[in-house]
Amino acid sequence: MRESIAEREWLTVFLLPACSPDLNPVEGVRAHVERSLAGLAVVCLDRLETLVRNRLERLRYRPHTLDGFIAGTGLVLGDPASP
Repeated sequence: MRESIAEREWLTVFLLPACSPDLNPVEGVRAHVERSLAGLAVVCLDRLETLVRNRLERLRYRPHTLDGFIAGTGLVLGDPASP
């Protein structure tokens, strides 16, 4: 693997901890959806699935909120350099 990485000058590799939920924007999305469901009593899994899908669909139309989840990780999105 090291040889393969060394052969590609354009490739930058970052070593991350095995478990780093603070660097995963999905954790922010999950927490947001969980908070939106707090206090609801769901009597069947089908209804819960519908509620979760609804919450995720709403996020789809809120790009600034999604950007906030990425910003919360401290990671920066940019256009990758071409090889």
